Amino acid sequence: MDLLDAISGALAPPLCASCGRGCRPGAVLCNRCGRRLAAAEPLLGKGPPGLDRAWSSALHEDVARNLVVALKFRRLLPVAELMADRIHWLAPAHMLSGTVVPVPPAPARLRRRGFDPAGELAAALAERLDAALAPCLARRGSGRQVGRRRAQRLGRPPRIETRGPVPRSVLLVDAVLTTGATLSACAKALRSAGTVRVVAVTFARRL
Repeated sequence: MDLLDAISGALAPPLCASCGRGCRPGAVLCNRCGRRLAAAEPLLGKGPPGLDRAWSSALHEDVARNLVVALKFRRLLPVAELMADRIHWLAPAHMLSGTVVPVPPAPARLRRRGFDPAGELAAALAERLDAALAPCLARRGSGRQVGRRRAQRLGRPPRIETRGPVPRSVLLVDAVLTTGATLSACAKALRSAGTVRVVAVTFARRL
């Protein structure tokens, strides 16, 4: 079976999730895109209202942006593992404490995709941190933020509710931070239910 896999890989080498060029077997990125992602600077700040801190591993541009697209719209699930690795390696240790909680998807989008990108990333990160994973948030209504202008996103944030008990300390996880409206709505729901500390980590951040 190993020989067959090697022959298959030689005939049809895996493609880079960012640029589409051939890359090493088992790799998500080619060497060139890997170096470009490694050079991207993380961002740390107070973050949107309701959060204690927010950290992102890179700006939402170039390779980082391509990876977000690959996960969310091309269903390349191994990308979530790469994202989790980068967050685990680069995020300050004090940011990576608490129970991991994924930002919930819009129900219609979840049905259409058949999977939850933030949930995949959160599960991969929780595994690396040996931390508890608690999908204790739900989004009501369409809550679709993609395609809306910044003012619309901020003026009409998604409706987020808790389901079941919530942790006292939460590490909120999403693939990308755009305006912060969704993260703020999540933090508000968590704090209303008893959460004391809410920090957020995302793979990318759009300024």
